[in-house]
Amino acid sequence: MTRWGGAVLERLALEGGETVLDAGCGSGRVTEALLERLPRGRVVAADAAPSMLAEAAKRLARFGDRVAFVECDLGRPLPFGPVDAVFSTATFHWVPDHDALFANLAAVLPSGGPLVAQCGGKGNVVSVRRIAAELTGWEGPWTFATPAETEARLRAAGFVDVEAWLHEEPTPVDDLEPFLATVILRAHLARMPEEDRAPFVAEVARRLPSREIDYVRLNITARRA
Repeated sequence: MTRWGGAVLERLALEGGETVLDAGCGSGRVTEALLERLPRGRVVAADAAPSMLAEAAKRLARFGDRVAFVECDLGRPLPFGPVDAVFSTATFHWVPDHDALFANLAAVLPSGGPLVAQCGGKGNVVSVRRIAAELTGWEGPWTFATPAETEARLRAAGFVDVEAWLHEEPTPVDDLEPFLATVILRAHLARMPEEDRAPFVAEVARRLPSREIDYVRLNITARRA
């Protein structure tokens, strides 16, 4: 995911003095690369998980007051002022309402401000979702949208120069069960008694056709009208 984030960051044109929102900063690995591209700028590192923000704060301590950490839900109006650009990786699919998501991002961007992002798209981790649904009756909490759906939502939220596209990113995973537990199935596990979690993850891993996760990424570029 850090590698994917680096590729997305390359699509964000920066002069070095901007204030950029990292929408879903996680542990701050990609945020670190973003800050290195902003020697005179600042980053608003936003995430819904206090534990992720705490980890990011440790990782990014050397940047001092050039990074502000904000706990927030991207599906609700954002609790901070304008930024020059929005960057995001591996986050938007965790937000149920993409209409609200894009409206909230548009609200903190100036005219012409860019949005560059990548998240899970239509068909993402379909093998894992199918097995999880067979075992629990629930595929998961995600919104894996199509490019057409995404482009329409972005335009309705006030974006122009909109482009969205999918690409497949099949990824072999050596430590499959820990990866499933901490990355893909964590929402499923949160709904289970402790004693059921390890057997569930083991059964999902056993049923997968290979030790490869069938990732499909949704890429997004747009500009605030």
